[in-house]
Amino acid sequence: MKKIVLLGGGYGGVLTAKKLANKFKKNNDVQIQLIDRNPYHTLLTELHEVAANRTPEDAVKIDLKKIFANQKVDVVLDDISKIDFEGKTLISDKTTYDYDYLVIGTGSKPTFFGIPGAEENAFTLWSFEDAVRLKKQIRDMFSEAAKEKDPVIRKTKLSFVVVGAGFTGVELIGEMAEFRDELCKEFYIDAQDVRLVVADMAAKILPILPDKLIAKSETHLRKMGVEIITNAKITGVDPTAVKLGDTEIAANTIVWTAGVEGSDLVGSLDVKQQGRRRIETNDKLQSLDHENVYVVGDNIFFIPEGETRPVPQMVENAEHAAPLIAHNIHADVTGKAKKSYKPAFHGTMVSIGSRYGVANVGLPNKMFMLTGFMAMMSKHFINLFYLSTVAGFNKVWTYMMHEFFHVENRRSFLGGHFSKRSPNFWLVPLRIYVGYMWLHEGWEKIGKIWDDPSRIFLIPASPTADVTSAASEAVTAVAQTVDAQAAASAVATTGETLTALPVPGFITSIMNVFMDLFFYNSDGGYTVLAQVFQTGMVLAEITFGVLLILGLFTAVSSIGTIGMGVMIWTSGMAPYEMLWYVTAAIATIGGSGSVFGLDYYVLPWLKKQWKKIPLVRRWYLFTD
Repeated sequence: MKKIVLLGGGYGGVLTAKKLANKFKKNNDVQIQLIDRNPYHTLLTELHEVAANRTPEDAVKIDLKKIFANQKVDVVLDDISKIDFEGKTLISDKTTYDYDYLVIGTGSKPTFFGIPGAEENAFTLWSFEDAVRLKKQIRDMFSEAAKEKDPVIRKTKLSFVVVGAGFTGVELIGEMAEFRDELCKEFYIDAQDVRLVVADMAAKILPILPDKLIAKSETHLRKMGVEIITNAKITGVDPTAVKLGDTEIAANTIVWTAGVEGSDLVGSLDVKQQGRRRIETNDKLQSLDHENVYVVGDNIFFIPEGETRPVPQMVENAEHAAPLIAHNIHADVTGKAKKSYKPAFHGTMVSIGSRYGVANVGLPNKMFMLTGFMAMMSKHFINLFYLSTVAGFNKVWTYMMHEFFHVENRRSFLGGHFSKRSPNFWLVPLRIYVGYMWLHEGWEKIGKIWDDPSRIFLIPASPTADVTSAASEAVTAVAQTVDAQAAASAVATTGETLTALPVPGFITSIMNVFMDLFFYNSDGGYTVLAQVFQTGMVLAEITFGVLLILGLFTAVSSIGTIGMGVMIWTSGMAPYEMLWYVTAAIATIGGSGSVFGLDYYVLPWLKKQWKKIPLVRRWYLFTD
C-alpha cells in the first residue's frame, strides 16, 4: 500500500488531489489523504468581494468533502506542526500521519517586512476570517461615524488606507469604493467625507502590467474617488495612523496587502529555501532534499529554463503544477518516465470594482490588453473554468448566481440587467390562463379524434391529395379559428384565406421532405404515423395545460409549449395568435410554479432525491 499525503487544501492541494484521484481510481494499493485545518477550500482571489459586501460570505468557500465526494481522497481536518522527513511522518498535537509521498501546499501568509506596528495594527486579507473581519470593521466605522460629533475623530473613522498596490490591494480598494457608496446611503453620510487611499513603496501600481493598463487603472481608481500614493516609504503603522515617510495618514482602518511569504510550517522545515520561505525544487517539482516530497502552489521556488525569475505565486502556477506532480507521482509508482515543469502562463487580470477591470492575457509570446467589459468577462470565464474543475456544475451555478443574478445595487459587470429576480407572484394568473387555453384546445380536439381517429386536421394536406377533399378539410379547419393550432391557411366559406406566420423557404423544404417520408401515403393520404403524431400533439396540449394550471414542472411545460408552437410554425399552419402563446410561455418559464403551485413542494423533494444518486454527486450535477 502506497500512501500519498497532500498537506494543504488550497488551489494547489485540491487540484493535485483531484488529479491523483483520477490517475489512481482503479488502483486499490494507493491511498490518498488531504490534510487541512479548515473543512473548506477558500477562493483567495475572491476575498475582496466578501470584504466589501459584494457577495455573501459562503461564496468564497467550497466544502472539501463536497469537492471529493465519491472520489478516492480522504479529507482529514488537522493542524500539522512538524514534518519528520526521515521518518516520513507528519505530526500534529493529536496524532501522526505516515506517508510514502508528500505534497506540500500550505500556501503563504502576509509578510510585514519588519515594519513597526504593521502586524499588530493592520488588517489583512489572506483568509476567509480576514474578509469577514474586514467587512465588519468597515461597516462599524460608518455606523460609529454617523453618530460621532467630533469632526477629527469622525474623519479618522471614515478614512481607509490599503497598503500595497498589487493585485490584492487594487481589487480591494476598488470594491471598497463601491461599498462606500452603499454605506453612505445607508448611514446618510456624504461620500465626500470618506477618504480611500491605496499606497505602495513601488513607483507605480500593478507593476506587473503594461504601462498602458496601469494608466487606465489609475484613471478609473481616481474616477471612483481613490487617492493613489506611490514611492511611499512605509515607516510604521499605529492603531489610528499609517506613517508614510515624514507624513502620516490618520485612519482607523489600515489594510496590509504589501506582500506574502511562506507559511510558518514551511519556514520551520529543514529543506533548502529561497525567497520568502519558498522551497527550492528541481524541474520535477521535487524538493532538492527529498525526492519523495513534492511542492505545489505558492511554496514552489523554481526558475524555469531560460527564465531569470522563479515561477510567480499565482493561481495559474498551481493549475500548471498540479497535473505535473500527479503525473510524476503516478510515474514513480508505476515505473514510468517523469516530466519536467515547463509552465506557460497566460497573463493576468485585475478587477477594479464589480464593473471594470484590466487584463493582459493571451499566449506567452502574444499578449492582448483588455479593459472594461472584455477584461471582466475574461476574469469571470477563468473563474468559471477553475470552478468547473474543482466542483463542477454545482459551484459554477452558485458562482453565476452570486456574480450575475443575485446581485444588489448593480454590482456586476452586466450591470443590473440580469440581477432582477422574477416577480413570480404576478405570473400566477398568466400561468393559469395559458394552461387553461391549452387544456381547452386539447379537450375539444380529443373528442374529434375519439370519434374518427383517421381524421387529420393538424397536418397540412399532401400536395398530391385530391383538391376537393383538401378544400373540404380546410373548411372544417376554419371552424377552429379560435384554436391556436388552426389551419391558418385554410379556405373559409367566404373564400377568404387566414394569414399564417411566414416560414422561410428552406424550412418549408425540409418539412416537406419530412412529411413526405412519415405522414403521406403514395396516393396523397395520411399514414398511421400521422394519426399517432396528431394524437400525441393533442395529448401534449392537455398535459401541458393541466401542468401549468397546477404549477407542476412549469419550466418543462412552458418550454414544451414553445416547442409545440415552433413545430406548428414550421408546418406553415401557425396563425399569428401563436406568437401570444409562445411569448406567454417564455414568461412562465422562470419559476412561476413556485408560487401557488405544486412546484413549491415537488421540486425541493426531487432535488433532495436527485442529490442522493452517486453519479450525480460524483459529477456535481446538482444545485444547492
